[in-house]
Amino acid sequence: MNGLRWRIAQFFEIRWWNAYLKKKDPASYMTWKQAYWRDFLRKSNIHPQKGQSILDAGCGPAGIFTILDDLHPDALDPLLEQYGQLPHFSINDWPGTRFFVGDLESYSTDKKYDLIFCLNAINHVKDLPLCLDRLTALLQPGGTLVVSIDAHNYQWIKKVLRRIPGDILHPHQYDLEEYKKMLSSRGFTIEESILVKKEYIFNYWLLTALHGEHK
Repeated sequence: MNGLRWRIAQFFEIRWWNAYLKKKDPASYMTWKQAYWRDFLRKSNIHPQKGQSILDAGCGPAGIFTILDDLHPDALDPLLEQYGQLPHFSINDWPGTRFFVGDLESYSTDKKYDLIFCLNAINHVKDLPLCLDRLTALLQPGGTLVVSIDAHNYQWIKKVLRRIPGDILHPHQYDLEEYKKMLSSRGFTIEESILVKKEYIFNYWLLTALHGEHK
């Protein structure tokens, strides 16, 4: 993807967060967000355990790490420094979490993860194939990838938005089957496809995928 388009998307991403959180009380927002993530885990039938290595890729200022802090997850996002300027996020509030500032494409570690969350993030990355390759490489054999995505409902709208960047926050425009094929081509088996929210242009889907040899 054009790097300029991604930088523009990131610029508007932080502006969106500022506008969205501007009138929200930090404590009340965090209480609501943590309840949201607990319900998310219940719906996805994912049960993170002590001793698992966990990554929240594209964590945002209030990602799923907020309910996993006692499990010592890693959390990655290119906008963490900007989020730190918001009253709703401080690294110091999450002593059990290791934070990394950077994009998924260049994230490098010798660590292998048992469980990777990439939630509301894969539509936002600069190089989608490279990010999927990185997620694949970061997982332990038999590890679990949990992805949530906005997927197109109509082919004609998808084609229009691929030509004209009318959806500035989402540089990538794909339907559900295309996302599934991207994962299956990398050795993933889709275990769950859950429709979380139905909209006109996009449906919001949760995919749970196992990679390689199952434990």
